[in-house]
Amino acid sequence: MHCSAHPECNTTCIELFISTSSLPFFVSWLNPLFRIGYKRRLEEDDMYKVLPEDGSERLGEELQRHWDHEVQKAAKELRPPKLTKVLIKCYWKPYAVLGIFTLIEALCLSSAAMGKTTTGQIVNLLSNDVNKFDEVTIFLHFLWVGPLQAAAVLGLLWVEIGPSCLAGMAVLVILMPTQTMFGRLFSKFRSKTAALTDNRIRTMNEVVSGIRIIKMYAWEKPFSALVNDVRRKEISKIMSSSYLRGLNMASFFAASKIIVFITFTVYVLLGNTISASRVFVAVSLYSAVRLTVTLFFPSAIEKLSETRISVRRIKTFLLLDEILKSKHGFLQEEKQEPNVEIQDLISTVLSPVPPSNFPQSSLLSAILGELPHDKGVLKVKGQLTYASQQPWVFPGTIRSNILFGKALHPQKYEKVLRACALKRDMELLPDGDLTVIGDRGATLSGGQKARVNLARAVYQDADIYLLDDPLSAVDAEVGRHLFEQCICGILKNKPRILVTHQLQYLQAANQILVLKEGHMVARGTYSELQRSGVDFTSLLKREEEGPQAPGVETESRSPCSRTLSQNSEVSHTSSIRSVKDGTEQLPAEPVQTVVEESRSEGTIGVGLYVKYLKAGANILVLIGVVLLQFLAQAAYILQDWWLAYWAGEQEKLNVNGTVTIQNGVNVTEQLNLDFYLGIYAGLTGATLIFGFARSLVMFNVLVKAAQSLHNRMFNSILRTPVRFFDVNPIGRVLNRFSKDIGQLDAALPWTFVDFIQIFLQIIGVVAVAASVIPWILIPLVPLVIVFLFLRRYFLQTSRDVKRLESTTRSPVFSHLSSSLQGLWTIRAFRAEERFQNTFDAYQDLHSESWFLFLVTSRWFAVRLDGMCAVFVTITAFGCLLLRDQVEAGSVGLALSYAVTLMGMFQWGVRQSAEVENMMTSVERVVEYTELESEAPWETQKRPPPEWPSQGLITFDRVSFSYSSDGPVVLKDMKAMFRPKEKVGIVGRTGAGKSSLVSALFRLAEPEGRIYIDGVLTSEIGLHDLRQKMSIIPQDPVLFTGTMRKNLDPFSQHTDEDLWNALQEVQLKSVVEELPNKMETVLAESGSNFSVGQRQLVCLARAILRKNRILIIDEATANVDPRTDELIQKTIRDKFRECTVLTIAHRLNTIIDSDRILVLDAGQIHEYDEPYTLLQNHDGIFFKMVQQTGRQEAVSLLQSAKQVSSTLTQQSIRPSTSNGGVGVDGNLVIFETAL
Repeated sequence: MHCSAHPECNTTCIELFISTSSLPFFVSWLNPLFRIGYKRRLEEDDMYKVLPEDGSERLGEELQRHWDHEVQKAAKELRPPKLTKVLIKCYWKPYAVLGIFTLIEALCLSSAAMGKTTTGQIVNLLSNDVNKFDEVTIFLHFLWVGPLQAAAVLGLLWVEIGPSCLAGMAVLVILMPTQTMFGRLFSKFRSKTAALTDNRIRTMNEVVSGIRIIKMYAWEKPFSALVNDVRRKEISKIMSSSYLRGLNMASFFAASKIIVFITFTVYVLLGNTISASRVFVAVSLYSAVRLTVTLFFPSAIEKLSETRISVRRIKTFLLLDEILKSKHGFLQEEKQEPNVEIQDLISTVLSPVPPSNFPQSSLLSAILGELPHDKGVLKVKGQLTYASQQPWVFPGTIRSNILFGKALHPQKYEKVLRACALKRDMELLPDGDLTVIGDRGATLSGGQKARVNLARAVYQDADIYLLDDPLSAVDAEVGRHLFEQCICGILKNKPRILVTHQLQYLQAANQILVLKEGHMVARGTYSELQRSGVDFTSLLKREEEGPQAPGVETESRSPCSRTLSQNSEVSHTSSIRSVKDGTEQLPAEPVQTVVEESRSEGTIGVGLYVKYLKAGANILVLIGVVLLQFLAQAAYILQDWWLAYWAGEQEKLNVNGTVTIQNGVNVTEQLNLDFYLGIYAGLTGATLIFGFARSLVMFNVLVKAAQSLHNRMFNSILRTPVRFFDVNPIGRVLNRFSKDIGQLDAALPWTFVDFIQIFLQIIGVVAVAASVIPWILIPLVPLVIVFLFLRRYFLQTSRDVKRLESTTRSPVFSHLSSSLQGLWTIRAFRAEERFQNTFDAYQDLHSESWFLFLVTSRWFAVRLDGMCAVFVTITAFGCLLLRDQVEAGSVGLALSYAVTLMGMFQWGVRQSAEVENMMTSVERVVEYTELESEAPWETQKRPPPEWPSQGLITFDRVSFSYSSDGPVVLKDMKAMFRPKEKVGIVGRTGAGKSSLVSALFRLAEPEGRIYIDGVLTSEIGLHDLRQKMSIIPQDPVLFTGTMRKNLDPFSQHTDEDLWNALQEVQLKSVVEELPNKMETVLAESGSNFSVGQRQLVCLARAILRKNRILIIDEATANVDPRTDELIQKTIRDKFRECTVLTIAHRLNTIIDSDRILVLDAGQIHEYDEPYTLLQNHDGIFFKMVQQTGRQEAVSLLQSAKQVSSTLTQQSIRPSTSNGGVGVDGNLVIFETAL
């Protein structure tokens, strides 16, 4: 019955198969799956659906109910709630799913709680801690089975060899607490390791998120040191716990030897004679109980203690504060006018640094209910929707990002696309609005993300719209379009609260609220405020000591076309035109698409094992390890063989009954006890020494391999071009560093060592049986052939299932990570449930593969046990048939060994499959160690230390594209930026402004030549190049760590320098207020600073670097005019002697530049002084200025004129300060060389 054709009937198929299959081969319903897996690669559709009662949603809700009940009960009884109790109550029938639950929690975290946890920690909880439940469930039952079995064996042994058996049992009793102690120690290491792993993954998360900045700053080395430092601590804990595991394993192999040795030593010394039957009954009974008592029982304890730690970590997470739902209930039945009423509102922020020194954003968060308020009234009537200041997109299609769970109404959808200026972008995309965008929308530009973010809010039918500065990330033309067509167009009949720093839009507002440092300074309409004499434009610009900026909240409900048309005729005509032809005149920008995660196929080659082992040790050490393994196994077998030989000799004596006569007395001849016992003791000692040595050495090699592979992967990630991070979502990269490295650290070494020891034992068993009855090898050959075929058949499917398990795991993490990014948006849109359902769907998909992985193993085990039974039967009957030719001792040895084969062979093969499955993690890590590398950081040719002394940049026929097969974004560009010149770079969205910076920093290698002070940049090392240019990036990035580390990761500057830099950017007072000043550790990615403050920190970094060349990439897009002015002023003062290139959306920031470079579609359209450009009425720059509105255009023209006149005056005076560069900028003479 082939079912993969109808996935929807998969569930019923499972139940049907299970009910109709005969019991012994209850796993035969898997046969169709194996047949498919043998023919072709398995896909997600081939998997069986999860049964409804095992669905993630149902289990999660059940657990949530029990947990809420426990929390309430605990609160009444004044005790901390117990998660373990809840788990037992909830899942004593089935065990499992904590993952969903973690997500439900994550969706409810309040902002203050988010400060106490990090994405890294949540990912680690999901990937590693929840896994402990899978592991503990396998062993849990042995906690009661173990002691029971031991008691039964004791009774049988007493019958067989009398009180001597107590000596052997005493050893077992001593072993159990020792191993329990190991388990305790182990859990101590585990909790320390977990904290360090959280730390490492968090750092990795920041490195991958901020890789662009790290590369442009040439900060790879300090980050590498940071990660290596955490990793070193983590590895030392992992090494200790691995040694513990090694001791535990070795004691498992040695236990039976010690037990048998002590039992028979006592037995012989008590004067009993040894016989084959007694020896082998005892050996068999001991080996029956050994597995349970020395392996499963301690494993159960170890896993239980690990799980307890995981439960504790998860509980801590679950107890973080949650947001109170429906703080302001939206009363749907009273359909009055929707409104927001605020009186005497006071909110305090519970984090070391105010999360936003923009009071406007705090006001919106209070309205959204994200910020608790202490005093005052906040009433919201109606349904809210919200567009966040930092645009958030989640992995999925652009359409799903805009619809956000609402049904598609084509007309309305088209209207929204037009209003949000997305129409043209969609037409350019390969799949239109069905293009899939990656994690954090890695492939959209900032402006596109902002417009998608706005479109999402507009598409929702809400009563009140909260728009947090949606216009800052787009250029003036698109901004005006959004304001007219969207905010005052589609939304004209709705209440809107718009936070904006752009004053040209104020006249359209019904009411303006001016906020400053958390207080309301003024409110009223535009004309009222003007009449009242409050000059709020200067309010916005007046210098204050701190960087807090007054914000403007505009709330409007009337159509605003009237005020606008008075405001500017240009905008009026442009809006008429855009209504006619949609958004044709708005340019679009290219989008890169995400590649699917690679999933290798076929078997894992020997080469990979060699790479893995060689990562941990050199060839000589590896040869030593192999020798040690064989020595240990030889000692192991010889010890048993000696016991059998001794019993055989004793037997001969008993049969022949030799009597000698000494001094006339008849004496029965006896064996020399000292000789036999001495050799027996020696062999036992050798078994112990070699056994422990091989375990510890092996663990050492494998943990070192994990360490070296991690370092190689991390270095490879740091050296790979930025393009890699644009096409690979963050979850995918983190998955390698969390889950795959986790496998290499803990699970793989243990499984690998276990497999090798079992493999050697199986060889030993067969060798012993063959030495006793050589012809047993004849039936063995067909058995081996059947086994090899079966294993290949099984692995073909199992490997695919395991790979599917890995790839279905990534979306779970990606979804969680992106949900945490957009928490406010998800909650504002009331979409928690939908995101939870998506998570449930991902989790169910993962459960399908995980369940299949487990049952395919059982399918294999059942068949292997059948084969072992055949082998044991042949051996037993062989011994019966040949009882006359074979010694009793040898028969005992062969039979007792053959019986152990039953469980061991199955376990060994499972471990071999497990090793191969886990090697896929090694494969994935190795794949990332071999990523393509960018140019070297340092080369033979190093520029002189004082380079660049001038700051002259020349582009000579430069073309640039982000990847070899990608579109060319800069085309044959020729330009020169003179020393100390301030150049503004403008162009519509997607004109290639940021690509110019990428080419300069060689984020991908440009074609053509770029010279800086006559040095060809492509010939020097990347660090030599990047360290000599400062950049203030578009997205300001701060890293977890101290403020000092954020400013100066190499510790090159004095405290005084650092404080001065902070003083320059007016952040000194802010940093001085922090608890530990400069040493205060910032929250994840600096989230306790506002965007503007983060931007100022980047400015301070640039001041500290004192480079001759400064590049500013739309740095002031997200800050208010005052912070903007502060940044501009600092740049004019501090960087007077530098060449400054500024990319800007706001024309007022670059109108006072010496020259302006206008880009269009990757080519230079015009390049001259601002005033000259404004004389050309057909030029792009002139049009851009006109689009800012009449008033703004007039003031821009004034500024341009002023700049022009000062430049004319300067050029009249003869100037030699240019370092010999002619005024025309084409003739370059280097005096420094003379």
